[in-house]
Amino acid sequence: MDQARVILAIVLSFLVFFLWEYFTVDKDAIQKTEQKTQITQVENQNTPEIAPGDADTSNRSFEKPDTVEGTGRTITIDTKLYTAQISENGAVLKSLILKKYRETVEKDAPFKELISKDLINGIGGTWFKNQNVQQTLKAVYHAENSAENIEIRENQAIKFLWVSSDGITIEKEYRFSPDSYLIGLNLTIKNGSGLPLVDSLVLSIKKKFPEEGSRYGFVGPSALINNKLKQIKTKKLKDQDTFEGKVNWIALQDRYFLESVIPENSDDAKLRVLQQADNVLESRLITDMKNIDSGQTKQFSFDLYFGPKSMKVLTGMDNKLDKAINFGMFDILAKPCLWLMNFVYGFIPNYGIAIIVLTLITKLLLWPLGNKSYKSMGEMKKIQPLMAELREKYKDDKKKMNQELMGLYKVYKINPMGGCLPMVVQMPIFFALYRMLYEAIELRHAPFFMWINDLSAPDRLFSFDFSIPFMEAPYGIPVLTIIMGGTMFLQQKLTPTPGDPTQAKMMMFMPIIFTVIFINFSSGLVLYWLINNILSIAQQHYIQKKMA
Repeated sequence: MDQARVILAIVLSFLVFFLWEYFTVDKDAIQKTEQKTQITQVENQNTPEIAPGDADTSNRSFEKPDTVEGTGRTITIDTKLYTAQISENGAVLKSLILKKYRETVEKDAPFKELISKDLINGIGGTWFKNQNVQQTLKAVYHAENSAENIEIRENQAIKFLWVSSDGITIEKEYRFSPDSYLIGLNLTIKNGSGLPLVDSLVLSIKKKFPEEGSRYGFVGPSALINNKLKQIKTKKLKDQDTFEGKVNWIALQDRYFLESVIPENSDDAKLRVLQQADNVLESRLITDMKNIDSGQTKQFSFDLYFGPKSMKVLTGMDNKLDKAINFGMFDILAKPCLWLMNFVYGFIPNYGIAIIVLTLITKLLLWPLGNKSYKSMGEMKKIQPLMAELREKYKDDKKKMNQELMGLYKVYKINPMGGCLPMVVQMPIFFALYRMLYEAIELRHAPFFMWINDLSAPDRLFSFDFSIPFMEAPYGIPVLTIIMGGTMFLQQKLTPTPGDPTQAKMMMFMPIIFTVIFINFSSGLVLYWLINNILSIAQQHYIQKKMA
């Protein structure tokens, strides 16, 4: 076996990896709601319907809860980082708009809204699992603060109070900080009913996901249970939708943003995930309240996080929420690359330049391996005429031909695999960067230069109103990708030609195949591969000139 076969095997592995990502991750992330599963489908996505297992119906029956109705006010909370709206109808979050992020790359685009307007009942709803206090689903709370617009300049709490007809009092206290995405939530339950309250407390978050999901990274419900990250694929909910253990946090996450509930006491909680209509997923944190005797009061504390999936932000909160950022099987390599990219950005505030510097550092680390590889390629190139003669002489006897080729390598002290080592080493680094550069929120809407105004999106020069084969919208000229393909073609010219004509033809198509694959990749990833190719060409040319 010569190095061309190994290179082809690596390329095929590369293709299999991306085809697998393309055709499976998207389907795992968000399943179409027409599929019939054993999951309870909620007819009204905005109403917390009692699902099987959520209520003891052996002696009682309940009608489907109505949508919350009332004349409650909406309280607007304004901090440095976001503007939130809390409705007295359910004391739930109706809106949360991030001030540092916009919906699209345009400078005048509206700021990023994390709570879809389709969720008319908002998120953060609370009720009792067995519905011992039925009115909680239609509760209209009273905010103690009379103001409807509150600017948070220092840590401040806002309380919402509701009393049921049978004397159960629920107080929801939201705690805000001017410079944190964390929102504290204290739920205080006072039993004034005259009877013991034996039930579980449910705290719900919901998120509407795009129908197409994500092809290259995880989106959907996740949780940290028993200190282990669990990313839940919705197509598997029919087999398991409840997860027990020490629940450190539950979350719903997309490519760049995260909404999460972090319980203070994680030992008496479990997670239940429901798939609703119109691509809405709901995660319920169910906390065992034990017994609340008549006249007794119990408090349950949580933190809510609504914000970016930023490593810098999440690692500073000491609640293990940073584990929600996971780059797959190459996470151990991707996170140091992310740290290094952000470190460079601290000195040069352009993420395109930071990616170039990151590529240079990676190349320097692999430089000795590269030298060895290109020396091996140069030696292989020198004996190409002799190899061609042997292939012609023993073309009808493959076994003899391979024996003679191995003898030739031995005489000239050449390792036919030597030229492949750097590529083998580099592939895990590339896959790690592939995931990191795709999901890093730092690159979202980050400009580089000229027409590249978003390193997280494919590069497109101009905008066409017609589709282009193999290209996803928007349609335009992928300049950076075409240049990258050109560098691969040039690099191939410097590489020894395989003696096998079939392999030689296959190698000729590699630049075209890679160009088509990269046409929809983020421009940040294409930039990395382009710079890496240019550096490899320079190193290979230097070694070959030195050996001449």
